[in-house]
Amino acid sequence: MAELDRFYNTFQPDHYDVFIDVNRAEKTINGKTTITGNASTPKIAINQKNLQVTSIQSNGQELNFSVDNDAEAVWITLPQTGKVTFTVTYNTKLTDSMMGIYPSYYEVNGEKKQIIGTQFETTFARQAFPCVDEPEAKATFSLAIKFDEHPGETIIANMPEDHVEDGVHYFEPTVRMSTYLVAFAFGELQSKMTTTKSGVKVGVFATKAHQPKELDFALDIAKRAIDFYEDFYQTPYPLPHSWQLALPDFSAGAMENWGLVTYREAYLLLDPDNTSLEMKQLVATVITHELAHQWFGDLVTMKWWDDLWLNESFANMMEYVAVDALQPDWHIWELFQTSEAPMALQRDATDGVQSVHVNVNNPAEIDALFDGAIVYAKGSRMLVMVRALLGDKALREGLKNYFAAHKYNNATGADLWKALGDASKLNIGKIMNSWLEQPGYPVVTAQIDQNGDLVLSQKQFFIGDGKDVDRQWQIPLNSNYDAAPQIMADNSINLGNYQSLRESNGHPFRLNVGNNSHFIVKYDDTLLADILDHTDELDPISQRQLLQDLRLLAQGQQVSYASLIPLMTKFKDSKSSIVNAELYQIANNLKMFATPGSPAEQELRQFFDFLSQDQVARLGWMPQDGESNDDQLTRPYVISASLYAHNTDSVSKAHQIFTDYQDKLESLSADIRGFILKNEVQNYGSESLFKKLVTAYQQTADASYKQDLRMAIPSTTDPALISKVVSYFEDANVVKPQDLRAWYRSLLVNNAGQQAAWNWLRDEWQWLNDTVGGDMEFATFITVTAGIFHTSERLKEFKDFFEPKLNTPGLTREIKMDIKVIESKVALVEKEQNAVNEMIAKSLN
Repeated sequence: MAELDRFYNTFQPDHYDVFIDVNRAEKTINGKTTITGNASTPKIAINQKNLQVTSIQSNGQELNFSVDNDAEAVWITLPQTGKVTFTVTYNTKLTDSMMGIYPSYYEVNGEKKQIIGTQFETTFARQAFPCVDEPEAKATFSLAIKFDEHPGETIIANMPEDHVEDGVHYFEPTVRMSTYLVAFAFGELQSKMTTTKSGVKVGVFATKAHQPKELDFALDIAKRAIDFYEDFYQTPYPLPHSWQLALPDFSAGAMENWGLVTYREAYLLLDPDNTSLEMKQLVATVITHELAHQWFGDLVTMKWWDDLWLNESFANMMEYVAVDALQPDWHIWELFQTSEAPMALQRDATDGVQSVHVNVNNPAEIDALFDGAIVYAKGSRMLVMVRALLGDKALREGLKNYFAAHKYNNATGADLWKALGDASKLNIGKIMNSWLEQPGYPVVTAQIDQNGDLVLSQKQFFIGDGKDVDRQWQIPLNSNYDAAPQIMADNSINLGNYQSLRESNGHPFRLNVGNNSHFIVKYDDTLLADILDHTDELDPISQRQLLQDLRLLAQGQQVSYASLIPLMTKFKDSKSSIVNAELYQIANNLKMFATPGSPAEQELRQFFDFLSQDQVARLGWMPQDGESNDDQLTRPYVISASLYAHNTDSVSKAHQIFTDYQDKLESLSADIRGFILKNEVQNYGSESLFKKLVTAYQQTADASYKQDLRMAIPSTTDPALISKVVSYFEDANVVKPQDLRAWYRSLLVNNAGQQAAWNWLRDEWQWLNDTVGGDMEFATFITVTAGIFHTSERLKEFKDFFEPKLNTPGLTREIKMDIKVIESKVALVEKEQNAVNEMIAKSLN
């Protein structure tokens, strides 16, 4: 698809009257959209995709028009310039791509049902009605929806319903907003309602396949989040209501449609009686992320998609700020350390990665911008750095002024930096542009030179081959020594005599205290030994950070991977869940050094047993009343490790728990249920068990239970059952397209199933493209594959298959990067396999 001019340049819509008539039985849509706006030229273009335009009229006169499907446009010749009003009559079909207007499928008591929902981000409003489908083209919208309605159905939209006439539901006009935020849904829905302190109606909606209690948690979080944001932003929520809707089929995690936020069921609904703390934290952060957008993204919207980070990076930071205020006992910033920080550091170290701010014009490339590790995770780390520099007082004042200046309009990154700079009297733009405009991040090396001085230097960090082009960052050092400046802007700085600094400070020298800045630290042997001698004095974030930075340095071949193994034994009894999260990430990475079925793999299993056995004994298998959050979150790591180790007591215990609960598996504690099921499939599997679990997967509405089942079922080692799993990939009655990637990954990571999964991806690539190719997560099938492959044989196969697809819009960057990801692992294994396996063997003696 060729690059396009912005249609907004020649036509600026002001208001849309959108009439849509949906016939679910026929899967058809008949529509009529009247658009009022300003035309600066007599020939204008508006967007459409797959619309059959039958007529365009103005003042009763037919207008000349032509449809350009390649450009997703309708060219219209107007009778005059200036203020114009014209009506487009069209028809189209409901999609099954989870984009545009589409059905979601579910069952209640064995009866198949559907609800209709929408997904218009990024450029899919044009599949529902003709419009200038660009973020800057803000307008007001009056929706009128008709459908083949039957008693007991509910319809909801961005704004409250105004009235119903002749079966048409008319909604109040929206405030001024972008097309991609328009939303509506209808079907047999249940709901629960409450009201915020300021009078905003808050509701949670779901299908009747769910128990009413599953809506309670989300309702509580949503209400309190809006109260929090109104106070933090010092800006009122601008709409009369905030609906949260769980859709049975949804391609993304959630979508911030203004006033009608849509979610995957797994990210909104949960059973308050049997949900892990980890899942509660995930659901809470997704809700607070989307509600942060109601101001940052909806009230003020990026001018163009190149500033997508303005929406996503900020919401990604604010989800943690909000949950920390709502649930301080969760210590949610620790989750930030185990999710956003490592994800950003890992991906941003691969040469060719996008920067947070990316120029883009081709609509086919827009979806590729939604890189969770960069625009979300790295961007949020960037803003955490800003928050640390400004403090909350200046941050809140700057945001209040930003909203006041740009509400109901659009903004750029420069507008945000100006508002924050004015409030803080700091040149935030100068500091942050080095992070915003450049890909990658630095490793800061701290070393004692030959004169005994402590010297810091910065250099871009790569995992795998990378071309160093002398990038330089303005680095908030966050050191525990006052001799280090607040910002390191030079390539190298000398802090003075190390012995004098060490004596006057009385503790080891450290950088990036709190791990809030987006860089890693490489200490020389003297400095590192000093830190390791005092690890007991470090808080859990600092202990985790030490392990994390060393792991990344090992992956970048700057330190030996084998040198991490003695450190792991040092931390194996940690009671901190975030330390254990990093410990077991390192441990799981060791699997690539051990060939399946080899003596080295057997020794690795023994090492896993050594790491986990005391913790399993300490924690037990079942959650205990009154236990700490850390214990709840650590138990899954150590049980998983023990089962990987083939610890006979653990394998037997898991089997006994399964036997005790075999007629009520759904009620098994969500903290350990997935591991119990996986153990049963792997060690006591049978065709009857397989069928039982597949049936349970199809019948349950519990998203957490579904997640456990799709981890367990594809772990089978039976070739016939592996073939059965593959057959489900294209059977939407078993595996919905939204869940396909998770099923594929679970089979790919299974050594017995990897070949079958990889064969399927290559054989069925066209089917996959046809089914989820319009989805912003399509490219992540490539990412997932590269995340698991680590042998030279798989690298060759990967390149043979994907290199011919390098010129596919939206996939180019991903393919290039993922080849480098696999190449870096192959090189690491070839270099260090013997040393790693020898160190593991040594640690067991």
